[in-house]
Amino acid sequence: MEEAYSTVFLPNGVERSEYKYGNIDCDILAPEIYSSNRIMIYIHGGCFTGGSRKVYRAFCSSLATKCYCRVVIPEFRLAPAYPCPAAIEDIQAVFRSLFTEEQISASLNSEKGATPKLPEIIIAADGSGATIACALLYNLRERYKSCISHVVFFSPWLDLSPASRIMSAKKISDEVLNQDVFKKSATDYTYAENTKISSVSPLLADDAQLEHFPPTFIQMGSKEILVDDAKQFAERLRAAGNVCELDIWKGMMYMFQMADEFLHESHLALDKVGKVVTQDNAGKESVEIENKPKLEHSLHSEA
Repeated sequence: MEEAYSTVFLPNGVERSEYKYGNIDCDILAPEIYSSNRIMIYIHGGCFTGGSRKVYRAFCSSLATKCYCRVVIPEFRLAPAYPCPAAIEDIQAVFRSLFTEEQISASLNSEKGATPKLPEIIIAADGSGATIACALLYNLRERYKSCISHVVFFSPWLDLSPASRIMSAKKISDEVLNQDVFKKSATDYTYAENTKISSVSPLLADDAQLEHFPPTFIQMGSKEILVDDAKQFAERLRAAGNVCELDIWKGMMYMFQMADEFLHESHLALDKVGKVVTQDNAGKESVEIENKPKLEHSLHSEA
């Protein structure tokens, strides 16, 4: 993955620094123009065993530019050396630390006598990273969850249980993924019995876990074997009274958004993500955009 996707130069003039949130090494990507109150945590995919900050820097730099926000990419522990729940624990530590720092920063930067603005946090993830993201969201207290403005999933893995369509079908595959990939990934990540719980198979969450789920945007290609699970997940979120938009691109494959050198659709898809993130509930564009030629993230200085 690093050979295929890593790059020396980040696109669009994005600046990168390193910082530890909750003692977890993270990249912080900041575009030239961003909202000082908005920040994204990106939980990368990689079948639970691969992926890294280096792999996702270019893709997340494009996301940062489209969404006018800083993007934090945690270097969480990977299976099989660190099986479930190690990755979940790392992401929880990152979230708590980032939330606290952003909250303190907002208080310090607010005008005297004014009520400090709560941080606007976006949780984004792809593939197996979405599984970890859901485990985080299902267990967040309401005070934390209320600060999550959007959840953005690219081709999420939502059901690794033995009874799932992907695991139980005799033969199923698309251009990128097949049944063997999911079975091997699940085995590397956790015990077979654990795949029946919601922290590993988010589609199996009970109704209480889906209550007050943040507004969710799911984007994927029509050729993916993951589409049916995503449709069921979107229906369950809506049935629980939540907002969920499922954006399926005709003729596109798994994680086509990362193929921006070859596909015009990749740019259009990220444009749509940017529009979703930068609009408030009234459908108006955010007015908190500021020009930040140098990195300014929370209370810490550039590494």
